[in-house]
Amino acid sequence: MSSINNSELKLELQKKIDLKTKPLGALGLLEDLALKIGCIQDTLNPKISNPTIVVFAGDHGIATKGEVNPFPQEVTAQMVYNFVNGGAAINIFSNTNNLNLKIVDAGVNHTFPETLGIINAKIDFGTKNYQEEPAMTLKQCEKAFNRSGNIIAKLKSEGTNTIGFGEMGISNTSSAALLMAYFTETPITECVGAGTGLNNEEISKKRQILSEVYKKYNPQNAIEALSIFGGFEIAMLCGAILKASELKMIIVIDGFIVTAAVLAAQAIDKNVLDYCVFAHNSNEKGHVKMLDFLNAKPLLSLGLRLGEGTGAALAIPLLIASVNFLNDMASFDDAGVSGETKDPLV
Repeated sequence: MSSINNSELKLELQKKIDLKTKPLGALGLLEDLALKIGCIQDTLNPKISNPTIVVFAGDHGIATKGEVNPFPQEVTAQMVYNFVNGGAAINIFSNTNNLNLKIVDAGVNHTFPETLGIINAKIDFGTKNYQEEPAMTLKQCEKAFNRSGNIIAKLKSEGTNTIGFGEMGISNTSSAALLMAYFTETPITECVGAGTGLNNEEISKKRQILSEVYKKYNPQNAIEALSIFGGFEIAMLCGAILKASELKMIIVIDGFIVTAAVLAAQAIDKNVLDYCVFAHNSNEKGHVKMLDFLNAKPLLSLGLRLGEGTGAALAIPLLIASVNFLNDMASFDDAGVSGETKDPLV
């Protein structure tokens, strides 16, 4: 039986949480986190080991026309160089919180020097334009799953048990909106937002274009939907989420794009949600509805809409705090405080 379904362990964890020197429920979502992480790791004494952020980068065929993106496709490669040089927000937040950071070339329309330390998992030099044909073949989607799964398995073998996901790809909010519409059955017009800074007129044009794209196809399952609409980075995110849940890792989900990959992953295997912690509520239109569809409670609400895994990097210290209070905070008996599970100050 999966540890997630171990009711006896859940009861013991809840008892341990309740007997800490605090009022019942006083640590809010941190208590929920401690319970979830303990269940994932099948222990009363969970730990966060070698937490790592993995950022998948890929280019999108639709971006070459510049109709749904204010920045040109070349910015994807430029931002990957920025990641490597340590100048992006994800670098700053990863350094601040002592997180490992891995950058994966899932399908950027550029050839990076091997000396940069980027993980080369490139499927192709960007996807096709789904205005004209599916973004990728089913074989390419399968290859993306396999390659990202291997990356996650290697990280697990190296001692990582907690993994946060990020992405980079000009026009990937368009892919995410199409996937959201498919998996949540929300009208596509309600899934489309500003992305990297479109104005109202540009958003209206983006809605029109993506509405036409959505009507063009009729995917029959999650893999077909990813193949038609998804970027290589989104397909790799989906495969990575599936592999990390299989390996019983703690999965920290970033914003709109990564949550779109979760929608696909949970359509393939509902159990992945047992391992997911949702970092924050993105300001990108549609993310709140995604979270509601998944019955997810985000840890943070900071008005972020950057991507890169920034929300995940900011949330991981909360996971560390949750296991630390579970392991190290005194119980009423330990502290010699009377009136267990009651506020001693009242």
